[in-house]
Amino acid sequence: MRVAVTGLGPVSSIGIGPAEFAAGLRAGRSGISEITSFDASGFPRRRAGEVRGFDPHRSLRRLKPEHWGRSSQFAAAAARLAAQDAGLDLDRLPGGPERAHAVIGTTSGESVAVEAFTAARVADGDGFAGIDPDLVAQLPAGRLAHGVSEELGLAGESVTLATACSASNYALGYGFDLLVSGEADVVFAGGADSVCRWAHAGFFRLGALAAQDCAPFDRDRDGILTAEGGAVLVLETFEHARARGARIYAELLGHGLNCDAKHPVAPEWTSIARCIRIAHQNAGVGPADVDYVCAHGTGTPANDAVEAKALVEVFGAALPPVSSIKSLIGHTMGAASGFGAIASVLAIDQGFLPPTVNWSNPDPELAGVDPVPNVARPATVRVAQNNGFAFGGNNSIVIFGAVR
Repeated sequence: MRVAVTGLGPVSSIGIGPAEFAAGLRAGRSGISEITSFDASGFPRRRAGEVRGFDPHRSLRRLKPEHWGRSSQFAAAAARLAAQDAGLDLDRLPGGPERAHAVIGTTSGESVAVEAFTAARVADGDGFAGIDPDLVAQLPAGRLAHGVSEELGLAGESVTLATACSASNYALGYGFDLLVSGEADVVFAGGADSVCRWAHAGFFRLGALAAQDCAPFDRDRDGILTAEGGAVLVLETFEHARARGARIYAELLGHGLNCDAKHPVAPEWTSIARCIRIAHQNAGVGPADVDYVCAHGTGTPANDAVEAKALVEVFGAALPPVSSIKSLIGHTMGAASGFGAIASVLAIDQGFLPPTVNWSNPDPELAGVDPVPNVARPATVRVAQNNGFAFGGNNSIVIFGAVR
């Protein structure tokens, strides 16, 4: 069973919708700005990738935004965009709504709602009695996938996966398995997260926040920038897509995942190398077949060095160009590898490599890595590898290919 990618739904700081997002990638446009979603005046580092101008009332048809948290709004809006891009008639699916599933990844769930609940609890001297029940209802992270299902009228599985920064790739992999096993005809897979104070504070305390810009693979890189958004892809069996005359962007060839579980936050290169080999084997490709790697590329000294070491170990002298779109949109946490997947599919479909911006100085420790510095590059991409790694050693990689 082959799996087609037929719809793309990015809600990002560089563009909402596939056309705007692709234009942002090609232009190397930065979506980083001063934080406005919370009072960041107490932080020495106050920049993030916020989605400015997002209006859930314009994006959503069925959900009432006031009853849903920001992350669920991102997920549902991204899924709606993906459905529109795929040209899906959700009221006339051949197998019915039970054959259409929602799988959404996240790191922080409804982080904005959790912060609002905490603030209300602290301020309320009467315990929980004065807290708005609507706010309480928004708290479960599972509502991200439920929001997609309710917005689109899906009746298949509704699953939220909280495997942090690799969660979207986990969602894509799970969606792939649902399709090839015959359990689904259509899967909406991706991720969503929101900029919030506690995550910003956590990464600051870890010493992982960049002072100004995120500069993956640069010698002087100094960290991540927190970010937000929703990224959802429509996956279908080829049979289902072709029967309805759908445009097929690319094929999801396979995926690989593992967990080294060696350290809460430090990545481990041998485990990542194993994950790459698992993904290649499951996708039926070899290192020489891969034309582009959309890197996890957080911009921290440790992550980039470990990822590069694993890539060189697997690919050797055949290492293809490796770029990081986190330099443009920041680290969108659970949505990160979803945006990477969309960028990988666009690279295949439109024939270009997204750039790594803010790159100035080669790092001698990353010899052999071509980061596609600062400017998008025309290229024929037949196979693209999308990396996603997370705290706890949760590694997940998906492989996309041009339609044969």
